[in-house]
Amino acid sequence: MSKAKLLIKGRVQGVFYRHSTREKADALGLGGWVRNLSDGTVEACALGDRCEIEALIEWCKVGPPSAYVQSVDVEWQEDDEPQMRPFEIR
Repeated sequence: MSKAKLLIKGRVQGVFYRHSTREKADALGLGGWVRNLSDGTVEACALGDRCEIEALIEWCKVGPPSAYVQSVDVEWQEDDEPQMRPFEIR
């Protein structure tokens, strides 16, 4: 199992970005979470098959129709989760 932290910059708050990310992660069978940060960015953590995480990353570069994504920073990490939980909005 792989793990990646994502930092999404642009117009990504108030445009259903978190909700849409959860829907995409669920469709890909990923665990993890997504949340808004106080600086206007969105942070996500995805757990699961590396190919599925990479598909989520590609989706995050576009996001839902009303979003404008400037960049997606990705940091691959060691999987330290004892078990995969459903993808949630925090």
